[in-house]
Amino acid sequence: MAFSYTNKKGVTYWLHEREGKGGAKLFFFSKNPENSVDLPEGFEVIENERTGLPMIRKK
Repeated sequence: MAFSYTNKKGVTYWLHEREGKGGAKLFFFSKNPENSVDLPEGFEVIENERTGLPMIRKK
């Protein structure tokens, strides 16, 4: 099941993952639902108060 988040402005974002340099996992939000992933265990979603963009961080 793909993870989606709707911000305070009513825009829905979907969580995506890609591999960075050295094999690190990078997570980002996009408006495109294709190839979206689940929220990893131990993480939570926060929202930038000024821009409304979602971000994830460790609990």
